[in-house]
Order: sequence, then C-alpha cells, then structure tokens
Amino acid sequence: MHPLNNLMLSALQRLPQSLVKPVAMRYIAGETLEDAVRVVRDLNARKMMATTDVLGENVSTEEESLRAVQACEKVLEALRKERLNANLSIKLTQFGAQINENFCYENVKRILPIARDHKNFVRIDMEDSSLTRTTLNLYEQLRGEGFENVGLVIQAYLRRSEEDVKKLIRNRVNVRIVKGIYIEPEAIAFQDREEIRQNYLKLLKVLLDTKNYVGISTHDDFLVQGAYQYIREMNLPSTAYEFQMLYGVRPRLRDQIVADGHRMRIYVPFGKDWYSYSIRRFKENPQIVRYILQALLFRN
Repeated sequence: MHPLNNLMLSALQRLPQSLVKPVAMRYIAGETLEDAVRVVRDLNARKMMATTDVLGENVSTEEESLRAVQACEKVLEALRKERLNANLSIKLTQFGAQINENFCYENVKRILPIARDHKNFVRIDMEDSSLTRTTLNLYEQLRGEGFENVGLVIQAYLRRSEEDVKKLIRNRVNVRIVKGIYIEPEAIAFQDREEIRQNYLKLLKVLLDTKNYVGISTHDDFLVQGAYQYIREMNLPSTAYEFQMLYGVRPRLRDQIVADGHRMRIYVPFGKDWYSYSIRRFKENPQIVRYILQALLFRN
C-alpha cells in the first residue's frame, strides 16, 4: 500500500468506531440475520443471487466456533424459510482451524448435511497462505466423502494456484476465483498488478475450458471484459458461470453485468464483527478511506 494510504488508514483506525460505522454499513447488511435477509430479498428482487457471510474469523476458543456454527445453521434455515436465492460462505478460522483441525472439520461437516437437505450450497472462503493447504485438504476430504454441495476459493495472486487448479479439475469443482487480498511475500505471491491480472485470466480459462463452474469474483473492468471474451469464444450458456461482487462495491458495474445477461451473486456480510471486516475492505480500496476522512473533516 502507498505510504500515504497507510497513513490515512492508520488515522482512520484511531477514530471512534461510532464515526466509522455509518460508512462501513454501506458495505455490510447490518448486525443481525434479519438485516441480511432484508438485503438478500432486495437483491433477489433485482434479479441477483447472494451469498451470506456471518462475520468473524480467527476465533480462539471452541465456544466461539460453536456459536459461529449455530449462527450459520440459522442462516441456512432462514434462507430456506424465506425462499431466498442465496447460499453460505464460511471461514475455517471461524470454525476453529487454528484451534484444532479435526474440530474444524467436524464443524464444517455439521452444516453441510443441513445445506444439502435445503438444496443449498456452502463455500469455504480462502484465507491467508498459512491456511491454503489446510483448506484444500479439508475440501478434498469432504468431496471424497460424497459432499457435492461444497466449493472453495482460488486466489490468483498465489504462485501455487495454477498447480492447485490443475489438481482440482480432475474432479468437477465449483470455484470462486479472486485476486487475493492478504499481504504475502513475493516468494509465494505475485506482487505486480498486471501479473496478478494475467494469472487470474489464465486460471479462469483453464477452469472454463474444463467445464467447471466458476464464480468470477472481481470489480476490475479489465477482468470483466476478459471474462466476457472467454464466454463469447466458448459460447458458454449463462448457467455455466456467474459473476460475483461485494455488497456496496461498484453497483453501476454490477447492474451493467446483469443488464448484459450474466448472472450475478453479491457477497452479503453481516454480524457484530463488522469493524475488522471493514478495515480489511478499506485496505483493499484506499479511496474509501479518503472518502471517509473527507466526509468527517468537512461535515457541517
């Protein structure tokens, strides 16, 4: 991150959370499940799908993890009851991966049958590189046990991702492809923006060529146009892929993609742990930080 952006983010983090919250909530459904249901219902009315995320990660006790599992169970039940077109994303550090890997596995396995009974789907988010192998191993174990309603995420900035994709496509997979947001060393991750973009498109092409279902998750016009080109060249039906974006980010681009006839899924986070999520989003998009500080400095 540019030094000036670091300085602004540092200044923002010193502000009371009460000042940050009004802007942060533009990118979060709210603090409750009812808030998430409301937002998802509105997105569905606009012909968009959603994926819900109960905010929270890096938990340190089994009790916290079990509360997260229960919250996810309630999400799946609410989606069924309200007949919403939405699925669920989870993070392994929220389910106890840093406490005990087998404990985490049992927690994930606990919610998959519920999702399957509701004809729904669970995606395991990818976190920083210390969790990459754990996440892939757990995913492969669950698929080997017959769970077809589980997917994962591949980060284009990791140098290992091409090899991971080649292994994954041996079995039909449902993959969300992202650039990647965690700060990783050059030895394991591309640092140059164009290198990351080109690797993203390379991985996307491999996945689409082998007829795997891909969530094309990006807010980058260049990558959107690259995806459009592949879709045209391969003559893919709109059911073979979907675009994905974060709630509150680039709504005009989102609406244009939908108007162009492509399916769109919006990532809808909610929960009490909104602050840490917001800071991570602000690190990705320093322009938001500038906007917040300007709004606070020049408000009446």
